[in-house]
Amino acid sequence: MDYDTFVSGVLCFCTLLGLVEWRSNFLLGGVAQATASQEGNSKMEKWSANDLYISKQLIPDDDVLSTALNSGKQYTTDYEISSTQGQLLYLLAKTKNANRILEVGTFCGYNTIWLEQALPEDGKLISIEYEKAYAKTAQANIENAGLSDKVTILQGNAVDVLKTLIHNNESPFDMIFIDADKPSYPEYLKLSLQLSKSGTIIYGDNVVRDGELCNVNSTDEKVKGVQKFIQEMGKIKTIESTTIQTIGIKRYDGFTLSIVK
Repeated sequence: MDYDTFVSGVLCFCTLLGLVEWRSNFLLGGVAQATASQEGNSKMEKWSANDLYISKQLIPDDDVLSTALNSGKQYTTDYEISSTQGQLLYLLAKTKNANRILEVGTFCGYNTIWLEQALPEDGKLISIEYEKAYAKTAQANIENAGLSDKVTILQGNAVDVLKTLIHNNESPFDMIFIDADKPSYPEYLKLSLQLSKSGTIIYGDNVVRDGELCNVNSTDEKVKGVQKFIQEMGKIKTIESTTIQTIGIKRYDGFTLSIVK
């Protein structure tokens, strides 16, 4: 065997080994990716199961809440909070001894009813909803729950409604729950502060966006909206704030919690 033939043989052998290694890595990578996906699905199923377990153990069945929750399914299943988060809102309002609550984003009234249940007999809740169909369904649920004397639903653009409340010298609220279109969150925060007082709790929902909150390159307007919302919070000296990540039946998300100094 001459030298050239020997070298050619060695090169062919090395190439073959490279192909085998590449194929092996490709297959192993595919297996690893599939395994990771299965593990992710398994974790999500467990997180959801734990949410349901907690709800069953700690939160009594409520026909009024169930009716409101089911009424929203004709539109979407993504807008309402989980029952465990509903209980959290209730406990926050209860701990605060809230007498006046403002909600930005009614949808079909499920969240509204959770908040209302924490109010005293003379309490008041104002909820703002842009979509006429949602507002109509929410009003029916509020009436069905016998809460019309405490809850007022204002249909319209939230920024405009908030400005009207400010213009009309609406008394400050003890708690403000923001759960509406995410690009407008910074403006809602700015206006909400004008309807607050020392001690007012401001809760902003759905801000972690399946983990995309930290993605500074995101082009999603919802993500960009909550990023600016949190950035503005950090600049405002009259509030103290935090953000909590959550995982469960509503997937990976989170909320902000602020208190006015």
